[in-house]
Amino acid sequence: MNNKQVLDSTDINCIFKLRDVLSQKIINALNLNKEIVILCIGTDRSTGDSLGPLVGEKLKFLVRNNLYIYGNLGNPVHAKNLCSVLKTINSELKNPFIIAIDACLGSLHNVGSIIIEEGPLSPGAAMDKDLPLVGNISIKGIVNISGTLEFLVLQNTRLNTVMQIADIISKGLYHSILKTLGGPSIAKKTQNKLVKESKQSKVDSNN
Repeated sequence: MNNKQVLDSTDINCIFKLRDVLSQKIINALNLNKEIVILCIGTDRSTGDSLGPLVGEKLKFLVRNNLYIYGNLGNPVHAKNLCSVLKTINSELKNPFIIAIDACLGSLHNVGSIIIEEGPLSPGAAMDKDLPLVGNISIKGIVNISGTLEFLVLQNTRLNTVMQIADIISKGLYHSILKTLGGPSIAKKTQNKLVKESKQSKVDSNN
């Protein structure tokens, strides 16, 4: 994967391009016995900054062993609690591989683009907030134009734009998880198989 890729969310193949880019990185992380964390940053109190929570809301049903999702509409991860969430992740997980998602501002012709980059993103950069860098991979959605009064720009961003980007990112992530970890039903079948094998092993050892 290149250090940085820019995808057009209006491209009919964007979901599949996003899936393929992320799948390879997730496979590499799994081969290193890493636990996959999808960290969705933002707040539902600002339309432009709601991209992360919207993605987390769409994906929260995927949570299971080896896959953790932080940040959704009910429990957003934002400037005030980001540090504590990162502390929780690092204390509870042995070897996390963090996919960080956040909204950002950019040039007019790039609004609607999705940026995938190796390495961390800088949360709250548009607001000049001093927050820690986060993510082994970063996914940023350009929701509006950068410039002056960026707080107001985020507040007045069209929800339709944010929803469209969130839909593409969540679907791309969903398909990458299916491709690498399988769906929830597959995970449940695997777990049931392991339990069954464990019970059979105990029976055999008692005989």
